[in-house]
Amino acid sequence: MAFEFITQPIFGALDFVFLPLITMFGPMLGVFVISTIIAFFITLANKLLVDQDRLQFLQKEMKVYQQDMMAAQKSGDAKAMAEVQKKQAEFMDLQKEMMMNSFKPMIVTFIPILLVFWWMAAQPAINKLVVELPSFVFYVLLVPLFHMFYHQSPGVPYMAIEWLGWYILCSFAMSIIFRKLMGLKSGGI
Repeated sequence: MAFEFITQPIFGALDFVFLPLITMFGPMLGVFVISTIIAFFITLANKLLVDQDRLQFLQKEMKVYQQDMMAAQKSGDAKAMAEVQKKQAEFMDLQKEMMMNSFKPMIVTFIPILLVFWWMAAQPAINKLVVELPSFVFYVLLVPLFHMFYHQSPGVPYMAIEWLGWYILCSFAMSIIFRKLMGLKSGGI
């Protein structure tokens, strides 16, 4: 493999850190712990790299602009529409600034997360993981998101998600908790 000289030491380090967890607690809890660690670091990167007060200000400004645009469109007033269109360049600058702020943590965390996913997909204990959920839980929590990750056996009242679906579910829940604990003001994961 072309990337083996790069991935071998990284995978060795990930084996050293995560395989004892998987061996001790099993793949289901191991994936939960890995997703919790990654959610923590992504949230921490957001906290450290993004000016939360500025982001909140930008979101409010964008909301005001969108409300003004809707009001002008509903009224049909050409003067109000012209006024809103004058502010469009300012709105685009605010959107650009907000997008650039959200990219900062992604740039820092993307490669390490990609390597951890690659490692997880290569681990037989993890890539064969199937988590069974009662069908009512599946339909309440997962139907909108996980059609590609689930399996259902005929006549069984359980739906099952694979390791990636389980990872996403755990990561989403833990990200919400970490965002609240760290006092992040903006939405998103």
